[in-house]
Amino acid sequence: MRKIVIVVSAVLLMISCKPEAPKDYVTLAGTITNPNSDSLIVAQRTILKTIKVSEDGTFSDTLKVKEGNYVLFDGKEQTTVYLKNGYDLDLTVNTAEFDETITYTGNGAEENNYIAAVALLQASVLSDDSLFKLEKPNFDEKIEALNSKFKNILAEAKIADTAFVAGQEKQIDGLTKYIASTYEEKQYLITVLGKGNASPKFTDYENFKGGTTSLDDLKGKYVYVDVWATWCGPCKREIPYLKEVEKAYHGKNIEFVSISIDQAKDHEAWKTMVAEEELGGIQLFADNDWKSNFVQEYQIKGIPRFLLIDPDGNIVSSDAPRPSSEDLIALFDELKI
Repeated sequence: MRKIVIVVSAVLLMISCKPEAPKDYVTLAGTITNPNSDSLIVAQRTILKTIKVSEDGTFSDTLKVKEGNYVLFDGKEQTTVYLKNGYDLDLTVNTAEFDETITYTGNGAEENNYIAAVALLQASVLSDDSLFKLEKPNFDEKIEALNSKFKNILAEAKIADTAFVAGQEKQIDGLTKYIASTYEEKQYLITVLGKGNASPKFTDYENFKGGTTSLDDLKGKYVYVDVWATWCGPCKREIPYLKEVEKAYHGKNIEFVSISIDQAKDHEAWKTMVAEEELGGIQLFADNDWKSNFVQEYQIKGIPRFLLIDPDGNIVSSDAPRPSSEDLIALFDELKI
C-alpha cells in the first residue's frame, strides 16, 4: 500500500512540475488617463480587435496575433505596439501627453518601452528643421551620431529576443538612410528649386479646351500650378477652394493651371471630370504621368502639390500653400497680385 502511495505521489509531483504550455495569445491590459474614446483599436492593415475601455479608463482583452508591429488607436492618438503570442502586456498612458507618458510592464515590456522611446526620439529628429540646413560634412557627422544613439538605446534596453534586436538594428539603419535621403531632397528644394531660380518647364501639354500649352506661353503673368489626379481624394477636396480663389483673382495678373498626372488609360476619366466638375483655369494633361520631366524635376512624390511661378518664369515657391490655406491669399497679397 505504501508503495502505491509513493508511486501516486511521484506521478502527481511530475504532473505538478510539468511546465505550462506557452500561451498562444496576447493579453493586453492597462489604464488610460483622460481617454479619448470608449474603445481601443488594434490594427495592422485592417482592424484586428476593438477593446472596450471602462469609464475609469481600464481595459483588458486577449487576441491572437502574427508577431510584428501593430497600431494601437484610442480615437485621437495612436502608437506602435509590438505584439507576440505569449506576451502579457500592461500599459499606462495619459492622453494629455500621449507619446511622452506611454509605459509598459509585464512580458514584452522591454520591446515596447524601447519602441516608445525610439518613436519619441524619431519624431524629434524629423521635426528638427535645423538638421536639414547643416552643411553636408556636419550633417553626415550628425547622422552617424544619431545612428549610434539609436543603437545605444537598443543595447541599453537589454532585450533578450535576438531576432527582435536584429530587426530593430536594420530599422535603425533604414531610418538613418531615410533621413539622409530627406536631406538630399531638402537641399535640392533649397538650391535647384529655391526662390528666384528658373522654374523647370512643361512643354506642349494637352489643353482640355484644345491644342497644347507650354509654361513659356504664360510668361508675363504669375502661374499657380495645381498638380493633381482624378483618383486623388485630397486633390478633389481642394477643388471648391481652388474655384473660389480663381473667381476672386479673375482678370488679375495670374493664371491658374491644373496639370493632371493621370495615366494615359485614365485620359477619358480626366476629360469627364473636368467637364462634369466645371473645372476652371487652364486644364492640362501631363505627357507621362509621374514620369513627366516637369514632375520629376520638381521632385513631386505626393499630390496635391502646388507651385507658384513668377511672370519671368522663375520660382516663387516650389511647395506653395494650398487653396484651402489662408497663407495662399497672404502670399498673393505680399506679391501684390
